[in-house]
Amino acid sequence: MKKTLIAFAATALFGLSTFASAQSTPATAPAAAAAPAAASTDLAGTKEDAKALKKTADATYKDAKKACKPMKGAEEKACKRDAEVAHDKAKAKAKGIHEMAEAKTDKEKAKVVAEYNKDLAKADKKAAK
Repeated sequence: MKKTLIAFAATALFGLSTFASAQSTPATAPAAAAAPAAASTDLAGTKEDAKALKKTADATYKDAKKACKPMKGAEEKACKRDAEVAHDKAKAKAKGIHEMAEAKTDKEKAKVVAEYNKDLAKADKKAAK
């Protein structure tokens, strides 16, 4: 039950925009060409939005860790890891939104998107352990 709540909170926090954009990308389009466009729309916002997202992510992470306390053993470890991965992804998104708000040129925006994708891959790798 608690894992479901954590998953629901993470889904609500991140939205389904990444999944929807991945589903709408045509199979014939190169992945590299589609990723920056999808991620840049995912990173739309202001510096204030990024700050609010980081605060929300920190609060959600704190609550998720509390939800893991009554668990024991492998279940507790998996719960904490899931909470940490969701937190890492939310922090990466907040950082991406902040940096995208500061980026002025397409080259800077592409660099922000690449770094954001790298941070997400790092979090996914942590989740796979």
